[in-house]
Amino acid sequence: MKQSPAQNPLSPETFAAEAGVSRETLDRLRIYAAQLVKWTKAINLVAPNTLPDLWRRHFLDSAQLYPLAADAPGPWLDLGSGAGFPGLVIAAMGRQVTLIESDIRKATFLRETARQMDVPAIVRAGRIEAVDPASLSRPAVISARALASLAELLDLAAPFMGPDTLLLFPKGRQAEDELTLARESWTIDHVEMIPSRSDPAGRIIRLKGLCRK
Repeated sequence: MKQSPAQNPLSPETFAAEAGVSRETLDRLRIYAAQLVKWTKAINLVAPNTLPDLWRRHFLDSAQLYPLAADAPGPWLDLGSGAGFPGLVIAAMGRQVTLIESDIRKATFLRETARQMDVPAIVRAGRIEAVDPASLSRPAVISARALASLAELLDLAAPFMGPDTLLLFPKGRQAEDELTLARESWTIDHVEMIPSRSDPAGRIIRLKGLCRK
């Protein structure tokens, strides 16, 4: 039986067309992909079974956040960056990104990969709660992927947020439930649930104007 398009692994060229990235950005992401495959053999960066469809599962999943922050120029903060998604992909697309990662081996991977990609990324090794917000530029955008529930993410992001900070959190099929729970502790002026371009069951929660109750 012929596979549906959604089941076929995404090629780098198809990713570039879908994400609207330049040849230079694609070249940087090819370096990233090679580094990811190499380092995943030694440390647990991503699930090995996601590597065959790396350009959809990780690169497109991250790159789709970039246009959602077009109205929020300025520094980007990525919490719990892990293997660098979405932070390093966003940096490859031209935004200045600070990535916070507590695992020293993963932080080393991020620094070395950012260096090879020659992208505007700063890696802070340490727990999110231990980073002094005053040591960073006030972020225009805060993101996190596969890190924690929405309620927990808002608690982690709160010390870094300004009144106009945009929050972008890719989520799965429980996105609505997570938002309902988060609203028990937060008043949120602006909420969007945006269908994911990489996962039919996924949603991107786009938030702005938060105040703790």
